[in-house]
Amino acid sequence: MKIDVISIFPEYLSPLNLSLLGKAQSSGLVEINVHDLRKQTADNHNTVDDTPYGGGAGMVMLPEVWGKTLDPMLEENSDLIILTPAGKKFTQKMAESFAKSSHLLFACGRYEGIDDRVRQHYCQPEYQVKNIRVHEVSIGDYVLGGGEVAAMVIIEAVTRLIPGVLGNPLSLAEESHNDEGYLEYPNFTKPQEWRGIAVPEILLSGNHAEIAKWRKAQAEKRAKENL
Repeated sequence: MKIDVISIFPEYLSPLNLSLLGKAQSSGLVEINVHDLRKQTADNHNTVDDTPYGGGAGMVMLPEVWGKTLDPMLEENSDLIILTPAGKKFTQKMAESFAKSSHLLFACGRYEGIDDRVRQHYCQPEYQVKNIRVHEVSIGDYVLGGGEVAAMVIIEAVTRLIPGVLGNPLSLAEESHNDEGYLEYPNFTKPQEWRGIAVPEILLSGNHAEIAKWRKAQAEKRAKENL
């Protein structure tokens, strides 16, 4: 999978080179490129924003600088993901869908966001013919300083679903937000007792059928408690 991320703060995205993502890149499973939006500006001040039409607080990111940046990057079968609090809520189902893509392109907005004509432009039929899909995505009902953190959240959730990225693929089978909709059951390791709290006896029994039933019940309980 190829991933491109566009930001005015490319250094913000340096954690993408760590841990599993770093290993996935080294092994060739994922290619991640971070791009500086300011490199496509045309003035000495590297201006990327201006005041909003109609008035209001804050600044809006200029469409032209985004267009000049996105045009050469968009390929056939690309998914353009615009990070915005007004977008569709990101879910595990969405992560699974993005994991099937060959190219994810993240537009990290700042200030009051990106001029909406950028979204409108890349939704036009000429791009749909090339199977370029545009998504406005939010990671929750709150506002961040920019789209960089949201991009990293989505990238981590998506790439761990790519075969070979996780050391043990069975880890995906019983984790939270799986196809059954449950949250993951509580896990324990050594010692058997810690600060007066003991590991549940069933997990020490060796009865795998009963352990499976207990874990399913705990997962159902967690799901209900978090409604």
